[in-house]
Amino acid sequence: MNPLTKAFCRIYQAVFHLALPILPYREPELYSSITEIPDLLKKINVHSVLLVSDAALKENRKPLEKILHDHDIHCVVYDKTCANPTVWNVEEARKLYLQENCEALIAFGGGSSMDCAKGVGARIAYPKKSLDQLKGLLRVLKKIPPLIAIPTTAGTGSEVTITAVITDSEKKYKYTMNSFTLIPGYAILDPKVTYTLPPQLTATTGMDALTHAVEAYIGNSTSKETRKYSLEAIRLIFENIEKAYTKGDDDEARKNMLHASYIAGIAFSKSYVGYIHAVAHSLGGQYNIPHGLANAVLMPYVLKEYGACAYKKLHDCGVAAGVATKNDTHEQGANKFIDAIEKLNQRMKIPAHFEGIQEKDIPLMAKHAAKEANPLYPVPKLMDAKELEKFYYMVM
Repeated sequence: MNPLTKAFCRIYQAVFHLALPILPYREPELYSSITEIPDLLKKINVHSVLLVSDAALKENRKPLEKILHDHDIHCVVYDKTCANPTVWNVEEARKLYLQENCEALIAFGGGSSMDCAKGVGARIAYPKKSLDQLKGLLRVLKKIPPLIAIPTTAGTGSEVTITAVITDSEKKYKYTMNSFTLIPGYAILDPKVTYTLPPQLTATTGMDALTHAVEAYIGNSTSKETRKYSLEAIRLIFENIEKAYTKGDDDEARKNMLHASYIAGIAFSKSYVGYIHAVAHSLGGQYNIPHGLANAVLMPYVLKEYGACAYKKLHDCGVAAGVATKNDTHEQGANKFIDAIEKLNQRMKIPAHFEGIQEKDIPLMAKHAAKEANPLYPVPKLMDAKELEKFYYMVM
């Protein structure tokens, strides 16, 4: 990256860092069980809801649907959400919301369901604007309908973030909407709804949460709060992810993973992510690779590439994870941490490479990744599109 562009990126990031204390960030109102939802809806005077989910969760959401039915709450379900939610998903769900005179949104699922519901909320708030017009930073300023997020995975942190990630399937382009109005008003962290999450999804979504915590910590726009939350999330994930992976109904492990995902979500909402996410989003847009899987595979490669400028902070991450000691040099601690991530991936059968990446697609994907990351993401080492191309070759 040329020096002038680097200077612009760093100035841009510094301004956002200085503005952090005055930005209208808020956290959702927290609940610990889906049984509390009827009283919540009564409190906010809502009688009709659109439940945004996906087809694979049909059995999982039956208890929630029964609770709503038993309390005379009209519930219409949209369950066609894709793994990488599309513009088409959002528009179809929005149409259903309007047809059924819904008053609120409930997102039940992983990040895809929550992103889709956020997209619906944005389009309800801006009926005359397309999602393409609402993408980017602070484009959704009007209040969206009440949104209740119920994560069934412990990874995305979408229940607490300002972000929605939407795929334009025609252009094969994945983009983000980042606005404070997209933070759900309410979040239900109920470990029981995560019990049946398959081991492989437990692994990849958990590594997604780890990526959030790591990228938030090693960036240049941290605060005392986000550093604390990042390191706590790293500790909890390393202590609990394999327990949840091998024994899905381990309530303590599931509860700890949900908490880790939540606080990692707070950390990266305020301190942002980095090139792992940017490259992962471009792979998801082009090849529909699940986001958590893409992050898990890319993480060791990108962290190694940052080199010495990230050693100290990665050493801190290694100490928090319990795989390095304070007596290690920063380089030793960083390398131990990256090695631990690689071994964790291996134990949970996460691959180190992807099949199907075509060389001809790499320049465009790198361009999309650079456009997402620069100048916003306060990464340890700045890279332009040409420099980002190396990561696609590494994971081919």
